[in-house]
Amino acid sequence: VTLTLPRRAPEREGIAFLRTKETWLRRHLQDMKPATQVAVGQAVPFRGVPMPVTVAAGRRARIHHDHIAVSATSPAAPQVKALLRHAARDALVAASDRYAEQLGKPYSRLSIRDTRSRWGSCSSTGALMYSWRLIMAPAEVLDYVAAHEVAHLVEMNHQPAFWAIVRQLCPAYAQHRQWLKQEGDHLHRVIFDN
Repeated sequence: VTLTLPRRAPEREGIAFLRTKETWLRRHLQDMKPATQVAVGQAVPFRGVPMPVTVAAGRRARIHHDHIAVSATSPAAPQVKALLRHAARDALVAASDRYAEQLGKPYSRLSIRDTRSRWGSCSSTGALMYSWRLIMAPAEVLDYVAAHEVAHLVEMNHQPAFWAIVRQLCPAYAQHRQWLKQEGDHLHRVIFDN
């Protein structure tokens, strides 16, 4: 649990606030599932499917149809992270290109980050940003997030007109949005740092 206070707020007020939320915090902390450290022998979700991490004979890490193979010459976690980031970029560029073409609205650039607070964003200049962890979600969830952000190229809000565009691009968007609300924290509990 992290408490962030405004610059001049007294610490005692922050502690008092925490005390009023203690029961709620403890309940949510108990409900949290443990994090998974990426290592050989562990499974990492890829496009919604748990993929075991194995050691390959070569020096190059690869994603296969039923497992992720890493080199024995370096730690597994950074290799898996690099593979996932690359796969995420490819998938998000393809989805964003497809949706932007459907709308006739090109985006200005696309970046991939490891964000905690949002799965994607669209700036007023048309720059798209996505969390690379979306590659661990089912493919249709990643596509929904791309549709959502590309829809912002037309409507920079969340009014009914925006949701109509999202529905046009991704008819089952509500189901995929719900998946992120219910399961998205699992994607953040996969740890790639040693």
